[in-house]
Amino acid sequence: MSDADMMQLYSKRILALAADIPHLGKLADAEGSAMKRSPQCGSTVTAHVRLEDGRIAGFGQEVRACALGQASAGVLGQAIIGASRDEIARGAAQLSAMLKEGGPVPDAPWRGLEVLMPARDYPNRHASIMLCWLATLDAIDAVGSQAQSASG
Repeated sequence: MSDADMMQLYSKRILALAADIPHLGKLADAEGSAMKRSPQCGSTVTAHVRLEDGRIAGFGQEVRACALGQASAGVLGQAIIGASRDEIARGAAQLSAMLKEGGPVPDAPWRGLEVLMPARDYPNRHASIMLCWLATLDAIDAVGSQAQSASG
């Protein structure tokens, strides 16, 4: 990778998102939590959620990832409160398609993910970019699993 490619990949906007990740840290009253790790680079993200009426009411994320993974977590964190599982899953699917299939930028409220377009050419970074999304979906699913266990 050339220095110019690296500079484009780690643009000022990506670094700004990475430096200011919303909802960073554990969520004290989380109903569900999940951790995801990228075997390629060792990045990890743990997501913590609290739901009300099927929507994210509380969120926390512990992010140990490259700047690209952190930027993805930053965009997710900016718009996650009030989002449903389906909305988050749709954003994750659109992000994956943008990275792997040349798809368009994800729909609102995830449009900030356009900053990660240069990462399309670096498949070894895709797993880190997706971690926060996958951990969040697993954390939401953990809430449902716990509710089923409690009622069963």
